[in-house]
This record gives sequence, structure tokens and C-alpha cells, in this order.
Amino acid sequence: MKRFPILALALFLAFPALAAGESDFAAAYAAAEKAEQDALAARNAWTVTETALQGAKKAADAKNYDEALALARNAEALAKASLKQAREQKTAWRKNELR
Repeated sequence: MKRFPILALALFLAFPALAAGESDFAAAYAAAEKAEQDALAARNAWTVTETALQGAKKAADAKNYDEALALARNAEALAKASLKQAREQKTAWRKNELR
């Protein structure tokens, strides 16, 4: 039973900052912007992605990096979903074509 406090202390020291920081946000925001640019290039960007990016930027400006990180990751997921939709719809029309 004495091992548990030592193990807990070791884990606590190994992961000192579990809260999101500015660098975590910056990396997530850059990935989200890249995905958004890819979606724009595919001509299938969703407006909610831009809204999420703006919200992430506002949260980061307010130093609320946990919320900013969550919004940036959500924006990246939305952009990737819009890219997936673009790829699927590129050939989906063939299935519905009248013959």
C-alpha cells in the first residue's frame, strides 16, 4: 500500500502541466488552419469551421487555452470532414445517374 503514494507522486511529477498551454494551442490552430486551407482548395469549406477558428482565436487572446485548444481541434475535425465530403461527392453522383 505504500507504493501507491510514491507511484502517484511519480506520475504527478512526470506530467507537470496537463492543462493546455499556448504552444499546444498554436500547434492545434496551425493544423486546423492547414486543414481549412485544404478544404478551401477543394472548394468545399464549411462556414462553421471558420466560426470555430475565430472562437479559438478569441479564447486564446483571453488566455483561455483549454477552450481555445478544444475549439481549434473541433475546427480541424470540421475541416477534415468537409474534405471527406468533397472526396465522396466527387464520385457519388455516378451512383445516382440515370441510365
